[in-house]
Amino acid sequence: MSLRTVLVLVAALVATSVSASPSAPAAAPLGFGGVVPVPVSATPAAGVTYQITSSTSLYTDVPAVGDQLARQLRRSTGYPVPIVAAPAAGGISLRLGSVSGGDEAYQLDVTATGITVLANRAAGLFNGVQTLRQLLPYAADSATVQPGPWPVQGGRITDAPRYAYRGAMLDVARHFFPVAAVQRYIDQIALYKINYLHLHLSDDQGWRIVIDSRPRLATYGGSTAVGGDPGGYYTKAQYQELVAYAAARNITIVPEIDLPGHTNAALASYAELNCNGVAPPLYTGTDVGFSTLCTSKEITYTFIDQVLGELAAITPGPYLHLGGDEASSTKPADYAAFMNRAQAIAAAHGKTVIGWHDIVKATPLPSTVVQYWGTTPKDSAVAGAGRKVIMSPASRAYLDMKYNSRTQLGQDWAGLIEVKDAYGWNPGSYLTGLPSQQVLGVEAPLWTETIRTSADIEYMAFPRLPALAELAWSPYGKHDWTAFKKRLGAQGPRWRVMGVNYYHSGQIAWPAGS
Repeated sequence: MSLRTVLVLVAALVATSVSASPSAPAAAPLGFGGVVPVPVSATPAAGVTYQITSSTSLYTDVPAVGDQLARQLRRSTGYPVPIVAAPAAGGISLRLGSVSGGDEAYQLDVTATGITVLANRAAGLFNGVQTLRQLLPYAADSATVQPGPWPVQGGRITDAPRYAYRGAMLDVARHFFPVAAVQRYIDQIALYKINYLHLHLSDDQGWRIVIDSRPRLATYGGSTAVGGDPGGYYTKAQYQELVAYAAARNITIVPEIDLPGHTNAALASYAELNCNGVAPPLYTGTDVGFSTLCTSKEITYTFIDQVLGELAAITPGPYLHLGGDEASSTKPADYAAFMNRAQAIAAAHGKTVIGWHDIVKATPLPSTVVQYWGTTPKDSAVAGAGRKVIMSPASRAYLDMKYNSRTQLGQDWAGLIEVKDAYGWNPGSYLTGLPSQQVLGVEAPLWTETIRTSADIEYMAFPRLPALAELAWSPYGKHDWTAFKKRLGAQGPRWRVMGVNYYHSGQIAWPAGS
């Protein structure tokens, strides 16, 4: 065989290796430098690798966290990965102890003989496990057995979040998504240490949660969706199932009942909520600002008390979101009086209010959190309100905005948002005049006027949601587009294995085959 023939064969083998099925195990390409969000500190140990093998066991101080990791490793490796009663040499240990950085902080150590995740609380252990998943070959996230091997780079990571609130929002009102679809999204966002899921449960096009005292809200108001698509709603048991599923993944559900506008589904269900006593027809369009509860009727506040009371009773998290945006059919004085009273009702049920930033036109309670959705960095009313703020600028954080003019899904009223746009801002200094200490966190909303399926959700969320997750988790001193886009590209094979329908942005050098 000639040298030329040998070289051709070698080149062919290399090409085959590069383009191999994305489900074939491979070491995490960037090791400690490939984690999203980027950790506070990552120190690799040169030449040190731990191998997960058929004899690897798992010890955990928090069964819920350990069980999830063990189940995933069993699915992908085929190994038994038993959960043992005491830490074993050569195994994985998830332990509660003392680390700096609070409840969600963790320390991850990988040596040649084992892996240890140490944290103050269960939330920290969960976060550490998400980092560990990204250090494993991407095929470790496969739903079927892969051939291995399963190396993990040695070293130490210490990590803690920048912000306490790291959110994603899913609009289930414009289009309804069943429990399984929401759970799928929960699994995807949890990998990037998102810890709040805001569910937009009511709007003009549909009401999505059963309220026992007002059954027609779900059965009639929940029967429609945008474009005449099928409606739907969650029973209380299904909602509680979502709450529990999220909690097991360190995610708190934030339910939203949008008031006093965005309420046509409620107005159509109960005529007495209208000032003229006449119920409007159900609505399947996409206009905003045309509906309002009758703020002068006492029955309106009885209705709100019933709805918020029942929702609060099945929501263990601290927040109720009252919307408050785009209420252009409500007179300003009526809006202010209404929102002040609605906040008091929510507080009486033991909940902290979140409202879209329009709520500053009323008098936010001292505890009320303002969610900024503006398209510019200037809003003196929000900046001067003296309240905690969740940053969701529509021109940076809205996942339903198109990537470019050719994007089939989504809208463009707030602009086009490519990955670099989503990553290229600082939540702590974005809003002019807002002290950095008043920023509670970041949320990535996904409105669903054009979104109908899980594949649609994924296409709009990935890869932009991980970019926003890094802004919410990582120190801003680690903010570096060049480094980030390399780490983000390394997520592509993992998403392929997980079946995530992501947008292949031209700004990112995705590995071959992903």
